[in-house]
Order: sequence, then structure tokens, then C-alpha cells
Amino acid sequence: MQITPGMSAISVNPAFDLSDVLRPGSVVAWPQGAGEPLGLTAQLVARRHALPPVELLIGMCTSTTLLAEHADRLTMRGLNAAGNNRGLAAAGVLDIVPAHISAIPGLLRSGAIKVDIALVRVRMHPIAGYVTTGVVADYTQALIAAARCVVAELDDRLPLTGQDALIPISAIDHFVPATGAEMLLPDPVPSPIDIAVARQVASFIPDRATVQLGIGSMPVAVARSLVGHRDLGIHTGVVSDVLVDLVESGAATNAWKGIDEGISVTGGLFGTRRLLDFADGNPALAMRSADYTHQLATMARINMLYSVNSAIEVDITGQVNAEQAGGRYLGAVGGQLDFVRGAQASPGGRSIIALPSTTPDGQRSRLVRSLEGRPVTTPRSDVDVIITEYGVAELRGCSFSERASRLAAIAHPDFRAELR
Repeated sequence: MQITPGMSAISVNPAFDLSDVLRPGSVVAWPQGAGEPLGLTAQLVARRHALPPVELLIGMCTSTTLLAEHADRLTMRGLNAAGNNRGLAAAGVLDIVPAHISAIPGLLRSGAIKVDIALVRVRMHPIAGYVTTGVVADYTQALIAAARCVVAELDDRLPLTGQDALIPISAIDHFVPATGAEMLLPDPVPSPIDIAVARQVASFIPDRATVQLGIGSMPVAVARSLVGHRDLGIHTGVVSDVLVDLVESGAATNAWKGIDEGISVTGGLFGTRRLLDFADGNPALAMRSADYTHQLATMARINMLYSVNSAIEVDITGQVNAEQAGGRYLGAVGGQLDFVRGAQASPGGRSIIALPSTTPDGQRSRLVRSLEGRPVTTPRSDVDVIITEYGVAELRGCSFSERASRLAAIAHPDFRAELR
């Protein structure tokens, strides 16, 4: 292993065994997405029959570490069914904990969501006495604080990031070398419909707005449609390689945000080496926890925050379902409502829900008469703007009849009469 400054102050144990810290019924958790320590999680899965039976608490998994067959020994609870969690949820082995992202750090610290063992990835940081989690900061500090035992993979491939990605070395109980593959997440290729919706979204967002974008094909399409804008700001929960596109094109300068000016703010870096190299030691990028990124008080101080979120369907009164399609749980409560409310608390801000007008096969409208008992992720009382490839429906302050009329106008033509 490459020796980095400060490493002499810690002991790295390549022979570490999870059986030394696991107890029957222990709750094991790790950061979501690119923050997963693949060597440790692979050891847990491979040796699960030799280890005490444990429960896993997972955020969005972007690896293939966990499969439904692993439920023969591992009990799984998830904060969402996004990414590769979708297959676990479909197989009925993932028990979902519905929670807003803004609430998760507090739930961990209070013990309402229990964690015994935290597995993390870290890199030694030039600030004496600290390591960095590099690519994720959303609820990682709270996860580490709540655990009775923290095991960290030392991984020099992580970018040097600061702020809420910094963890005191004293908070780590065991250091092990990183043995897993590097977690790199290329941007998905947007579909023609994604691109069409994104153009409508981009036309609604003005220059100098601060933008919240997630990950996935729709956010990628929206970000690429914004490269012609100027003086945009970035304040978001998770970001992908498109951040680099926006900065290098000159679209994102963060010059008019009101707070964090000149700085792109995010809680997670879910991208390739291009994004990680951009973030490495970059003072114009801040890694912040959900206690900051998703809090209403923070967003209320940002100028013209435009949040952009997606949905599975929207009913004619404006209720948004971003969690369930048919009988399958596919999404999450996540940070959608946090940003819907935060954007509207921002001076000049707007909240956008963007989605294609139909399912991919064109057989069903995604603007529907009723959710028919499916989850309401964002209530109609909070909804502001709905956008499809057919246009923009501004719903804030509108009556039921006005909402139905405006939503029917941006539905696919084949379904407009039925909605009206």
C-alpha cells in the first residue's frame, strides 16, 4: 500500500476479520453509492454463513454486492429502492424505511435507526488527525457517530475533499487496506424523451439560478441542456460527471447564490475518475452533510434555487408518486420533498417535477386521474411546477379544476381527452 502523510500514526491490519466485531443481531451499515467499501462488504457476503446472523442497513447500492439469495443469512433494511436495491425490493427481501434525507442524520444520532457496525472508505487527509470519506458526506458522519465500532478501508484512490467528509482518526476503531475494485459510476445515456423533457426544463430555468440535480438519465439530460446558461449555481444532494461539464462550459460559476458563492455544494460524488479528479483538492467544491444540503433553513438563504426532481406519475390534482409503479416499490421518499419545499422557500426559487408523459412503451399515461392508493411522495399542496416533453404546468395557487386543465395540456395527446 502507498504510504500517505500521517499514516504512521495509525495501525493498518490486513488480517482484520469481521468475526472479531460482529455479534448476533448486529446492525451493519455503510455509506451509499460510491462510498461503499467493496473489500469489506465482499468479505461480509462471502463469509456470511461463518459469521453471526446480522442485519444490514443500506442506502442506494450501486454495486452488485448484495443479491436476493444473500437473504438466506442477512436481513436487509433499505432507506430506498433506488439503484441495485430495486432487485432486492422486487424479490421481497428488502424492508424499506421511509424517511426524508434531511431526517436521516437525526434518526441515526437518536438511535431511532440503529447501527452497531459502520464500514467506510477513507483516505488520509493533510489536516492532521483527520481522514476524508472523499465521495460521500450525506449522513456518513452521523453513521460513524452512532456505531459502536467503525471499520475503515484506507483507499488512496478517493479524492481529497473536506468539510463534512472529514472524520477524526480517533473515530475509527480499525483500519484495513482497500482490496476491492474502485467504484466508478458513468453517467447513463439519456433517451430521446429524456432529452425532450430536459429541453423544456432548461427553458424554464433562468440564468443565475442555483440548480439542484440528482443522478440518473433525466438529471444528466437536464444538466447537458443547461450548458448554454450562465452564472448558474450548484446546490444538490448528489452529483455526477455532469458537474464538470457545467463548470468547464462556464455555465456554473456559483457567483449569485447568496451563500457558498463560488462553490458547488453536494453531499455525494457519484461519477467516474473525471469527477473524482475534478473534486480532488478543489476549493470550489464543498462536501456537506444532509444536515446542510437538505435543510429548509439553508435553502431559504439561497437565491433562486430551482430544484429538479423526477417522478413515476402525477395525478390530476398534483399528487406526486416517486416510489411505486404498480405493485413494485422502485424509488424512495429520499430528498424530493426536502427540495420541493426548500426551493419554494428560496427567494425567487421554483420546484420542478420533470417526467415523460407516458411509460416507455407509450401504453400508459404518467399523468393519471388517480394514484389509486399508491404512495404520495410530494403532496399536491407542495407541488409547484410539473414539466413533460409537451410543456410546463404551473400549479402553485391553482384550484383542482385549473390543475386538471393544465396537466391535461402537457399530457401525451392520446390521453388528454380522458384526463379532461
